[in-house]
Amino acid sequence: MKKVRITVIRKTCHRDLMEKYENPIEHACSLQEEQVFIANGWEKPEGLCESAWQSMSAFVMALSHGASHLYGNWMKNPESAMISCNDGFRPVSFLIEALPEEP
Repeated sequence: MKKVRITVIRKTCHRDLMEKYENPIEHACSLQEEQVFIANGWEKPEGLCESAWQSMSAFVMALSHGASHLYGNWMKNPESAMISCNDGFRPVSFLIEALPEEP
């Protein structure tokens, strides 16, 4: 099984939606752009938020078991995916990449 690198690519914040719909939250997300996690198959990496993991775990599982060309020719690297967490107020985009198998 391949390890999968999960890189935080971009954090976005929709302040207009937060002001209109969200109850105030003191701290919602501590992830930082360029932060990297390594996943071993189905196991959520320590420090990765549960909401983000729920959004990407099926893709991580597929890539760790050798899947490629997810959604056809969507990604330049066929063993990768770009996934966002499901927080509609402050979505985070992640690049998920299968790493070469270690001998």
